[in-house]
Amino acid sequence: MTTPLLETHNLVKDYAIGGETVHAVNNVSLSISRGEFVAIMGASGSGKSTFMNMIGCLDIPTSGTLLLDGIDTKSLDSDALAEIRNRKIGFVFQQFNLLARTSALDNVAVPLIYAGIGYAERRARAQDKLEAMGLANRLQNTPAKLSGGQQQRVAIARALVTDPLMLLADEPTGALDTQTSLDIMGIFQKLNDDGITVVLVTHEPDIAEYAARRIVFRDGQVIEDAAVKSRRRASVA
Repeated sequence: MTTPLLETHNLVKDYAIGGETVHAVNNVSLSISRGEFVAIMGASGSGKSTFMNMIGCLDIPTSGTLLLDGIDTKSLDSDALAEIRNRKIGFVFQQFNLLARTSALDNVAVPLIYAGIGYAERRARAQDKLEAMGLANRLQNTPAKLSGGQQQRVAIARALVTDPLMLLADEPTGALDTQTSLDIMGIFQKLNDDGITVVLVTHEPDIAEYAARRIVFRDGQVIEDAAVKSRRRASVA
């Protein structure tokens, strides 16, 4: 039996808007095991982004329990949550979120600064992750000198540099063309094959088919949670 990496029990997130309470996430209970590749789907306003923010320790639930690697996050202060984000979760975003005037190498090394890693080791680990992404000849390039696909590879290298337990990817192919999107999904599948847990947030059904499990949100609740029946495989370019 696989060990759950992430567990939520009756998770709720409410917002007060115009004198009314909106249940952005409403009583969600689920678990994600180590080594899974999960796609989280739903229309705008379905609750998927709010759920993502909570499992990424970027937002705090109104009520319920969220366990990450066995740790009950509601008992943690902001510093402890920041440490969990840095050490246990790697984030990949649609718009890459790279520092514009900074080299690929230094962009990837940024999380290691917050982890207290020394200069030489930061650069060595950043170079290793970039080389694994096929960017050995792009270490000193700034984002402006990289294609969209290369920028996303830098972002993935940055997410991996702390050796996290989980990659949390928010619409990672949303700003990419079709072929580049397939290349990125190939990278995620390879990482998952190597044992990394991947949670992918997407509104694209075809992208979700590269995951092994699909969770669909509507009106703050899970309406579907099932294995992907005809899973697609992508090659790594």
